[in-house]
Amino acid sequence: MHPNQNPTPGTTQRIPSGCKVANYIPQLAKVSPDHWGVSLCTVDGQRYSVGDTDVPLCLQSCVKPLKYAIAVNDLGTNYVHQYVGKEPSGLRFNKLSLNFQEKPHNPLVNAGAIVNCSLINQGANKAEKFDYIMQFLKRMAGNEFIGFSNATFQSEKETGDRNYAIGYYLKEKKCFPEGADMVSALDLYFQLCSIEVTCQSGSVIAATLANGGICPITGERVLSAEAVRNTLSLMHSCGMYDFSGQFAFHVGLPAKSGVSGAILLIVPNIMGVFCWSPPLDRIGNSVRGIHFCHDLVSLFNFHHYDDLRHCAKKLDPRKETRETQHKTVVNLLFAAYSGDVSALRRFALSAMDMEQKDYDSRTALHVAAAEGHMDVVRFLIDGCKVNPFVEDRWGNIPLQDAIKFERHEVVKLLTEYQETYVKRQMGAETSEEQMSLENLESMV
Repeated sequence: MHPNQNPTPGTTQRIPSGCKVANYIPQLAKVSPDHWGVSLCTVDGQRYSVGDTDVPLCLQSCVKPLKYAIAVNDLGTNYVHQYVGKEPSGLRFNKLSLNFQEKPHNPLVNAGAIVNCSLINQGANKAEKFDYIMQFLKRMAGNEFIGFSNATFQSEKETGDRNYAIGYYLKEKKCFPEGADMVSALDLYFQLCSIEVTCQSGSVIAATLANGGICPITGERVLSAEAVRNTLSLMHSCGMYDFSGQFAFHVGLPAKSGVSGAILLIVPNIMGVFCWSPPLDRIGNSVRGIHFCHDLVSLFNFHHYDDLRHCAKKLDPRKETRETQHKTVVNLLFAAYSGDVSALRRFALSAMDMEQKDYDSRTALHVAAAEGHMDVVRFLIDGCKVNPFVEDRWGNIPLQDAIKFERHEVVKLLTEYQETYVKRQMGAETSEEQMSLENLESMV
C-alpha cells in the first residue's frame, strides 16, 4: 500500500490523487484536509486515541443510525418499519426513490432519515425534539462532548435543495405519519447532521452500540437490545453509501460514514472506533478511514466470518489463556476483598463471569460478605444478580460467612435477597412450563 494512502494519524501527508474534502456544503469545504485521528473505546471502558481526536467535527450521515436507534428504542421495530424499509437501495443516498411499498428503502438514506425525524418524540415542538435527541446522544457518549454547529446548519439549509425535493416527494407519497409536518422534519434533519462530536466522544457512542446499548463509561443502559441489533444490522448492509457491499465483504463489520470524513465503526462485544479524515473518495467515504478499517481486520480476526473453522488465523484479542483466566479470578476476588466497586463494575461491563470460583470454590459474594463490604454485596446482588446459594468447598454459602463474622447489615441484605431470588427462579420455571404447555396445545 502506498504510504500516502495510509498515513499515521496526526501526520500531514499528501492526500491521494482525486480525493478531496466535501464542498457541496460550503461550511464543510473550509475544514483542513490534513486532519486525521482515530479513537477507540472498549466495552469495558478502556480508551486509546491518536491524532486529531479532540477537534470538533460534524456527524453528518453518521447521525442516521443513531436517530434510528432512538426511534426503535422509543417506538419499537414494527412501528418504525411501517414507514421505512430495511433493504439497501442500490441507488445514490440522495435519490428521489422509494421501494415497491412506496416507503424509503432504509433509514440510512436521506429519504429514510427525513421520515425518521418525523417519528421521534411525536407531538413535541421542534426545540423539544432537538433537545431530546441531544440529551440521548449525550448519554450514549458517556456525558462527553456533544456540540452543535449553527454555521453548518445554516449552510445545510441554504444548499439543501435536493433534500427539500425529497421532502416534498415523501409528502406527496404520504410517507410521513399522520399530522407530521414535513418542513419541521427537514429542519430537524439538517440540525442533526450539524451535531458535533470529537473522535473521543464518538468512540464512546460506538462502544455503547458495541456493548448492546450500555454505555461503557457510565454503565447506564441507554438503548434497548432490540434497537442496537436492528441498528447494527442496517449499518452492516447499508452504512457505507454505494460501497456498503464491498465494505461488508472486505471488512465485515457494521459501520457508518459521513461526508465530514467520519467513520463510526462497531466491533460487537469488543469496542467502538471513530476515525476522522476529511478527504473523501468518489463515493463519499473517508479514504484514510477506509484504509484504517481494512488494516484493522487484516491484523485482527474482527471480520464477521473470521471465526469460521479452517479460516486463516489472525490475532484474537478476545481469547484468554488459562493463565489469564486464573488472573481474572484473582482480580475479581481481590476487588471484592478490598471493596473496590469500580473495578467490579469494569469487570461486569467486560462480560466477566461474576460467579467465578477460586480453588476453594469461593465467589466474590463469599469474600464480600465475609469482609462486610455492603457496597460490593449490593452491587453483586442488585447489579449482577449473582446466585446467593453457591457453596464453597466447606459447604458454606455467603450468608453463612456473613453470620460467622457478625456482618449484621450484610446478613439482613442477603436474607432478603435470597427470598427474592427464590421467588424469581420459581417464577421463571412457572413461565417456562406455561410456554411449554402453550406450545404443545398449538401443535395439537
